[in-house]
Formats: sequence, C-alpha cells, structure tokens
Amino acid sequence: RPLLLGSTFFIPTGRRTYAGAVEPVGSKAVLVTGCDSGFGFSLAKHLHSKGFLVFAGCLMKDKGHDGVKELDSLNSDRLRTVQLNVCSSEEVEKVVEIVRSSLKDPEKGMWGLVNNAGISTFGEVEFTSMDTYKEVAEVNLWGTVRTTKSFLPLIRRAKGRVVNISSMLGRMANPARSPYCITKFGVEAFSDCLRYEMHSLGVKVSVVEPGNFIVATSLYSPESIQAIAKKMWDELPEVVRKDYGKKYFDEKIAKMETYCSSGSTDTSSVMDAVTHALTATTPYTRYHPMDYYWWLRMQIMTHLPGAISDMIYIR
Repeated sequence: RPLLLGSTFFIPTGRRTYAGAVEPVGSKAVLVTGCDSGFGFSLAKHLHSKGFLVFAGCLMKDKGHDGVKELDSLNSDRLRTVQLNVCSSEEVEKVVEIVRSSLKDPEKGMWGLVNNAGISTFGEVEFTSMDTYKEVAEVNLWGTVRTTKSFLPLIRRAKGRVVNISSMLGRMANPARSPYCITKFGVEAFSDCLRYEMHSLGVKVSVVEPGNFIVATSLYSPESIQAIAKKMWDELPEVVRKDYGKKYFDEKIAKMETYCSSGSTDTSSVMDAVTHALTATTPYTRYHPMDYYWWLRMQIMTHLPGAISDMIYIR
C-alpha cells in the first residue's frame, strides 16, 4: 500500500510510477553534467531516447574517455558531448555559448539543467584532510552552484527546469562520509533557496535523492579503496595514528569495502525520477529512488527526535 506523507504519495517497494500531466518534449534542450559514466552516462542516453536534445557534459571528453566515445558513437544530431569540468568557470561559460549557439531561438531559452557531476570519498573526520574536504565540495557543491548560475538566464527564458542530483546522504548523516554528506546537504539547501526564488519566474527546481547505487555507478573498486586508504594513513598526523591504531583504521576500511560492493544495480528508478522532474507539468520537490530500507531509515532520521534515531542506528 502507498504511504501518505503530507501531500505526496510514496510507494516504498517496487518500481515507482509517476502520474500527472506531461509537458511535450519536442526536442527541448537539456544539459546533463558528469556524463562520462554512472548516472550521467545513463541519463544522457535515456533522455535522448525520450526525444530531448541532450548536451552531455563530460570531464574526460578531451582525453577520449570510453563513455564519451560510446555516446558519440550514437551519431545523433540530438546528442552532443561537450568538454565540461564544473570546477572551471571558463569551461562552464564555453558550454553556455555552445548551447546558446545551438538553439533554434536562444531568446526562448533552454529547457533543462541536470546537475549530476559528483565525486565521493570516505574516511572519518580525523582521517580526512582539509584538501579532501575542499576537493569534494568544489565538485559536488560549488560545481552545482557555478553551473546553475551560468545557465539560469537561458532556463529562465524557457521557464524551464533545474534538477539537482543529491543523495539520501543529503538528508541523513553517516559515519565516515562527512565530506560527501556536507556537500549534498549543501545541494539540498541551495535547491530549496533556488526553488523559492524561481517560483514567481516559472522555473521549477527539483532534487533527486538516490539511495545506495554504489555498485551501479562504479564509484569505488577494491583497488581504489586501498589506494585511498594507504594515502590517508600515510598522511595522518602521528597523534591520530597513535590514538586510533592501525587495527581500528583497517577495520573501518574493511567495512567501507563491504559497503561499496552493495547497493542496487538497476538505475531505472533514478532515470524515471529525472524524466518526471523534466517533463511533468507539476514536478515533485523531491524524489526518492531508493530501496525500502533506506527510505524508511531516512524517514526515521529526518522526522523523529535525534535521540531515537541515534539509539537505533549508532552502534
């Protein structure tokens, strides 16, 4: 049975179906960031199949990444890969000009922006360097802000859509994930502020909060986890290494390896959520493509007193 919270229905098991009137796609232009792999790669292909004119922003286009080659191999006049590092204002502005010059009528603007580009890492607070905190924030948070600000004039003209890919970890904190959580909490706040500001201008802003799709997005491999762990341990202050000890550190890394081999391999729920956010006449404020366990945990952690959720989840 569906559960009712506020004015929104949630179906916590099975694949979600969305109802409501739909805007005609009609080759509307959409930019998706982070399309080299993961959600972005799948979204570029999915939105293209729905009829959108897709600009696929790829960090590794200039380096001939395999994902970019596969997108280019579609040889479609409705799918164009563009070099885009969301940390670079220069590259973002270049893509603005590419999109504007490709539109039939630039004065009518561009329909959608999907801020998907993101990176992740792990490590407890005392294990994580300030450089790592800044690196993750530069992509996940400031990259989202930078790209949105640059494209808003075009989106405002179209009375279009901004869809920000956050995470369930943008709503609930998790040990050993503070760099990622901080940035995704920031994306949530930025999205809310933008939604309030854009309401009277006809632009709709939605947030998609995927659950655990680590396996599907290939964020980590055993090799990358070990490489990160080695660098982290080598760079730790001596007092931290002494107080925690190598055994504690290794146990946490092993736990992270287990977590990173988990999660759903089927990203179709994320594709459906983004598509609805771009096409529905009245898109949702937030979408929750996640397994029932994570959906229920998020409700507990965001709606009940912290003392209760701490008692359940802190071990």
